[in-house]
Amino acid sequence: MDLFMELFKVFITGGIICSIGQLLIDKTKLTPARILVLFVTMGVILTFLGIYEPIVNFGKAGATVPISGFGYALGTGVMEEIDKVGFLGIFTGGVKACAAGISAAVIFGFVASLVAKPTIK
Repeated sequence: MDLFMELFKVFITGGIICSIGQLLIDKTKLTPARILVLFVTMGVILTFLGIYEPIVNFGKAGATVPISGFGYALGTGVMEEIDKVGFLGIFTGGVKACAAGISAAVIFGFVASLVAKPTIK
């Protein structure tokens, strides 16, 4: 029963975030690229305001896997690095916190480009 509730929280949290994105696509004239930037930026802002941490504590992967979770990781990394090294942490914290994810995206993107046969439309 405990596992079910945990999965339910993850599903609900991720579903709400994705529903917000879908509403932005359907009801506004924002392009997908602008919505992507909006979600990352809101993840950072909500992290600095202390709002995103309770969402992550409640929804776990439902809050960290969507693109707003990338903003959360950036913001958390910057705040931790500022505590360690001071002002310089503004520039290094986000990159350090997200280095593994960025590297994985580049590597898997490269492997996919070798396997797939991309064409220009």
